[in-house]
Amino acid sequence: MTKEEFANVSRKIDDYKDEVVQIQKRLVSFKAMGPESGGDGELEKAGYVKQLLDQIGFDEIKECNAADERVSSKVRPNILAKIFGQNQDVTIWVMAHLDVVPAGDLKLWKSDPFSLVVDGDTLIGRGVEDNNQGFVSAFLALKALKEAGITPTHNIGLALVADEETGSKYGLDYVMQNCRDEFKPDDLIIVPDAGDPKGETIEVAEKSILWLRFYTKGKQCHASTPEQGVNAHRAAAHLIVKLDQLHEIFNARDKVFDPPISTFEPTKKESNVPNVNTIPGEDVFYLDCRILPQYPLEKVEAKIRSIADEIEKQFGVDIEISSPQKAEAAPSTANDAAVVMALRNAIRQVKGLEAKTIGIGGGTVAAIFREAGFPAAVWGTIEDTAHQPNEFALISNTLSDAKVLAHVFMH
Repeated sequence: MTKEEFANVSRKIDDYKDEVVQIQKRLVSFKAMGPESGGDGELEKAGYVKQLLDQIGFDEIKECNAADERVSSKVRPNILAKIFGQNQDVTIWVMAHLDVVPAGDLKLWKSDPFSLVVDGDTLIGRGVEDNNQGFVSAFLALKALKEAGITPTHNIGLALVADEETGSKYGLDYVMQNCRDEFKPDDLIIVPDAGDPKGETIEVAEKSILWLRFYTKGKQCHASTPEQGVNAHRAAAHLIVKLDQLHEIFNARDKVFDPPISTFEPTKKESNVPNVNTIPGEDVFYLDCRILPQYPLEKVEAKIRSIADEIEKQFGVDIEISSPQKAEAAPSTANDAAVVMALRNAIRQVKGLEAKTIGIGGGTVAAIFREAGFPAAVWGTIEDTAHQPNEFALISNTLSDAKVLAHVFMH
């Protein structure tokens, strides 16, 4: 690749502002949520994505769809598309996910979450950042290469998967179990699903993830005669407070990660009784744990069980603990892995920044690649508004990332 060729591709990308808006407008309109989130899957959105791929002429588009009887289409779509390079032994992959999280409390939104709002450089809507931006950047990088008549040295692949937001059973996990041969040991894998506003951090490590559901059973009664019942809500509240001691027990620090500690946060609370004057006999809450890799999850779970046992004895309740999601930390990607070095070089050339490697607490599907033996790097220039009301992404970030990805593709 010559400087002139890359400059030409960069100029083409700069002209794609309208394309960013048009594509995002369609992507945001699809309520691509899994059944766990009250949705009907991602198939309609995947159909539109395949139309885009057809427009620029991918050499190969394969589907590795997972059966799911819970959605009307009965399948969850996973797309593996390639543009062939001069050397077809290696593929540079960009992986993005098709699904989004629910809008949440609509009162917190300034607009319809599933109708794109354009405010200058800012695009607002559910999914614009998580993870539409990653796909749009990669797609436009490839569009520019095609229009410039450039055949990349290696294959370029887009892996677009379902079910990332609720565990990846029907997404990348399924792909790794059923279509793993599509990925080769020397492939480079980029996952644009986390980052920072400057685009100067490359995520190479993640914490272990442990989601826990606590079901506390007591005895329901009238609130005016509490002695006749056992207040499950009170016991659960004391349990939540007591679980705070996990921060002191598992108190190691690792500066590679941000934050550099293990976290244990009570989150979702299910409803119990509908009226004020009834003492609840059942209570359900959840704990989201992001744990430094040095602590085995088995050890953490054992301590949590012992804390729950203490609450059971203190309040006369039964506490059942289950795990909706559990994943030990995957092996980290080496700082000198080919994909990391390629990204560093591209970020230096495009942005004039020296990128650094980090670890994060949020889980990404890169962990699934790493568990399967494929070094993967997570990178993007994002404003970090994922899962928030009024989620937004910047057109300028999308185009800048497209240039970085184009640089990687052309080298």
